[in-house]
Amino acid sequence: MGTRLWRRGSRLLPEGATSGRAQPAIRIFGRWARGPLLPVLRLWRRNIQLRVVATTLLMSVAVVLVLGIVVMGQVRNGLLEAKRQTAISQADGGFAVAEDLAASAPDSSDPGAGQAVDPGSWITGIVEQLASGGQGVYSVVALSSQLSSTPFVSEAGPALRGPRASADIRPEESIPAELRQALDRDPATHRQYGTIVRPDGSSEAALIVGRRLTDNENGQYQLYYLFPFTQEEKSLSLVMGTIATAGIFLVVLLGAIAWVVVRQVVTPVRMAAGIAERLAAGRLMERMKVSGEDDIARLGESFNKMARNLQLKISQLEELSRMQRRFVSDVSHELRTPLTTVRMAAEVIHEAREEFDPVTARSAELLLGQVERFESLLADLLEISRFDAGAASLEADHSDLRDVVHRVVEGAEPLAERKGSRLLVRGAERPVVAEVDARRIERVLRNLVVNAIEHGEGRDVVVRLAEAEDGTAVALAVRDYGIGLGEGEAERVFNRFWRADPARARTTGGTGLGLSIAIEDARLHGGRLEAWGEPGRGAQFRLTLPKAAGGVLRGSPLPLEPADARRVAAIPAQGRGGTQARAGAPAGRTAEPGEDSGRGR
Repeated sequence: MGTRLWRRGSRLLPEGATSGRAQPAIRIFGRWARGPLLPVLRLWRRNIQLRVVATTLLMSVAVVLVLGIVVMGQVRNGLLEAKRQTAISQADGGFAVAEDLAASAPDSSDPGAGQAVDPGSWITGIVEQLASGGQGVYSVVALSSQLSSTPFVSEAGPALRGPRASADIRPEESIPAELRQALDRDPATHRQYGTIVRPDGSSEAALIVGRRLTDNENGQYQLYYLFPFTQEEKSLSLVMGTIATAGIFLVVLLGAIAWVVVRQVVTPVRMAAGIAERLAAGRLMERMKVSGEDDIARLGESFNKMARNLQLKISQLEELSRMQRRFVSDVSHELRTPLTTVRMAAEVIHEAREEFDPVTARSAELLLGQVERFESLLADLLEISRFDAGAASLEADHSDLRDVVHRVVEGAEPLAERKGSRLLVRGAERPVVAEVDARRIERVLRNLVVNAIEHGEGRDVVVRLAEAEDGTAVALAVRDYGIGLGEGEAERVFNRFWRADPARARTTGGTGLGLSIAIEDARLHGGRLEAWGEPGRGAQFRLTLPKAAGGVLRGSPLPLEPADARRVAAIPAQGRGGTQARAGAPAGRTAEPGEDSGRGR
């Protein structure tokens, strides 16, 4: 039975063979080869001038190569055609002379014809006479024909039998056998490209023209003219060198032209990019230098006009923002005195509410509650105005975040009992110490816990603490299993006065500024406050802080999306008036159709 084959990727492997040994080596080689190329690739991606010039050079080289190949082909064909015509003309003239000499030679059978010359000597004389006028231009070779039984016979003996040739060539090795056979078959003129072989073993290309003739005794022999391509090769080499030199200069010239032209376009663009970066950094007085009236100049003028308008708009917005901050600050400060008076009067009326009729007593209770909410809103507005004015200061000290968590949990217990929720703390087994402003962190955590209870729908609220393994960061996370957050609400929840559903009732009297102040407190510490939530699966807010004041965050020891976000479990709400979660429902119960899922923080 043949060897079984298994297909792995696009290869066929015998059973039991593995293809993984080469993969680590390939990966190592790929990483080794990619390392030096990364700076080049980065420069290629970022430098448009380099790309344009390189592309121009490559296209120029391709054009020069194509042009050189075409020109060389035309020159070569022209030289070969001229050589062919010249060679045929000279060879035909030589063949005619040989025929005339053979016809005028005395016949050895005629006693009165004079002294006859043997064919061997006669052939030797013919070759020397024909070759005398073409030294360096062509060579003459005479070979015996297969149609002649005793070629080149002479009285001197058989030593003179054999080929005759002018110049230093090997006649039998220089004349192709197929050309000799062609002349034996057909006495017409034949030509063929071949190679002249010298006695020293060297060779050179040549055009060979031959014809079968008769000697002075009507014997058949073959006469050849060999025209070497020495001059043509020199001419072709000269043309090739000229084209190569001209091509190199042309490519360099085109590259320089492309560099100069692209530089004229890229330089203003680079200047505009640099100025745009400085404008983005707040240096609004930066402008482009404009010269001329071309497209680049119009671009510079448009850019400068845009910068001026941008500066004007930003100045107007900054002035408006300063006026708004000053207005909020002034109004908040001015309202403190009358608010204190109103609060004192409301407390007096509230204490005497039992003496009033029920309607007036209820009005006294509402009056005191709204005054307290107004006072809280005023305090938040003052805190926001401090952040806007850059006057907020950080009083950092080493604090154990477990103490902050315990204080917040104790303060929120009454609200959790009324809502039917439990407050659970995870990760408090060991100290979690960081250099923070404990008052601000407590305010952030209190806001998160109260919001989680408010929107937890009677389910557990879990507070987690953690410290990074490298000791650079700490984190606090507050998880609820209530209505959750809709798509895009995790980013907007930190906006001032933002509410997912403004019509939803609030029982804790929030001002709508709690999360805005919380995220500002996190930024003041150099940390991050982030939110995650899905409808029906609850929400989690994560506060990540550097362990040391002024440290840099590289990550968080707690995940933003909780591990139980996708888990389906039956978690009943803890009693005391709380609702029971349906059996088999996830921890974050999915809202029933038509149920209000709005969330305000």
